[in-house]
Amino acid sequence: MFTSVLMIEKPLSSVDVEFVTTLHGDEEMSFIVLMQPRGDQAVVLLRAIDDVALGELREAVKEGEEPEGRAAELPAQEGLDHSLRVLREAGCDAVGQVVEDHPLDKLKAVVEEAGADEVIVLTKPHYVEEFFHRDWASRARHKVGVPVLKLFAHNDEPDTE
Repeated sequence: MFTSVLMIEKPLSSVDVEFVTTLHGDEEMSFIVLMQPRGDQAVVLLRAIDDVALGELREAVKEGEEPEGRAAELPAQEGLDHSLRVLREAGCDAVGQVVEDHPLDKLKAVVEEAGADEVIVLTKPHYVEEFFHRDWASRARHKVGVPVLKLFAHNDEPDTE
């Protein structure tokens, strides 16, 4: 069984699930999902700049409306629960947790503990952070001893039935 640590920042959409579960053909997949809740207000500006760069002006205006820090814990847990459920429905083993403190340290520990084969960072584009190599995938490549694949999440909201 191929084990992937999947780092996400929003619930998986059906397109995301299809994408990550078929990356390795017919091989059985196991996922350890790490849900990164939205961070502190310092990153709101970076996300707003990314939204403007993507031409998503409405999203840039809404950045300050999203829950941050402690207020983001419940939405993060709900997003994690949804993501685990849809991965299991797709026939994969899936466990996970919300990661609050030191996400890269937690990522490294999970990779080592599970003997994971790869890390997949599934995120929307963060052009400012990527330019300075401060995005999760760039930083993880220097921290974990397995391949790190960066994928862009689908823009549609997940089916949260």
